Amino acid sequence: MALSQFIAEHYPDKGPAKWLAFGLECVTATTLLALMLLTCADVAGRYFFSNSINGAVEITEVMLAIMVFAQMPVITWRGGHVIVDLLDRLYGHLLVKLLALFSALLISAAFYFVAERMIYLASRSLRRGVVTEYLEFPVGYIVQFIAVMSYLCAATMITYGVYRAIKSQKE
Repeated sequence: MALSQFIAEHYPDKGPAKWLAFGLECVTATTLLALMLLTCADVAGRYFFSNSINGAVEITEVMLAIMVFAQMPVITWRGGHVIVDLLDRLYGHLLVKLLALFSALLISAAFYFVAERMIYLASRSLRRGVVTEYLEFPVGYIVQFIAVMSYLCAATMITYGVYRAIKSQKE
């Protein structure tokens, strides 16, 4: 089976979002596999050889950040966030759609400002040479990754919110 055929069958997204979701899910899956192997090796080293892997906690922290922030744009685009709709029945259809659009724009703005702050913190960390405690990995690169994924979340949230608003007008 060709890769494009696999993606077409298993990814409901449209256009480049399909390939973006596939790429980010590959990053997440690879990171999860590496995290699982690291944890198994660390536990086996502790119990069988009385010696754990140096820096395993730091590597785990970095991998968890990569997994969470690589998956955020995909979840945002697919609308997988938790939505509380307790009062939707009390409001009219138009008001609910306007509130959904407003919340999408508000969330997008929040992601954008988080990304802006992360870019500032990443550049400051790289400029100052901030590194992790044991492995001395530059922290700024991870913060840059978080910023890029937050920018992507802002873009996908605006796209998703506008898509939902347009889709609801056709109904």
